[in-house]
Amino acid sequence: KPSVNRPPTPDEDDAPESFEKDEVTLREIINVKLVESGEKENLMELVRDRLVECGWKDEMRIVCREHVKKKGRKDVTVDELIRVITPKGRGRAVEQNPKLHCISCSLMVF
Repeated sequence: KPSVNRPPTPDEDDAPESFEKDEVTLREIINVKLVESGEKENLMELVRDRLVECGWKDEMRIVCREHVKKKGRKDVTVDELIRVITPKGRGRAVEQNPKLHCISCSLMVF
């Protein structure tokens, strides 16, 4: 029901598109502000340090070494290692520190 005090509600089809456009713009603005202030690099460093402290980096190194031993040194590419450890690494990061994982995902999106 239209009201004088309230603008008309947009169609459902239009709402997600306009929301996504606003979200992208907001992400771009946040990214620029983080880069300009130097905070993006500080946050990335914090994430790296915390991952090292909780043993995540060592675990991922072990996963890589086991995969290389299994496949053979000459038959493994960097791209293959990335495909193998990415799901495991993300899973372990979430288990060990969910808040840290959220921060790192946000930084990677920007």
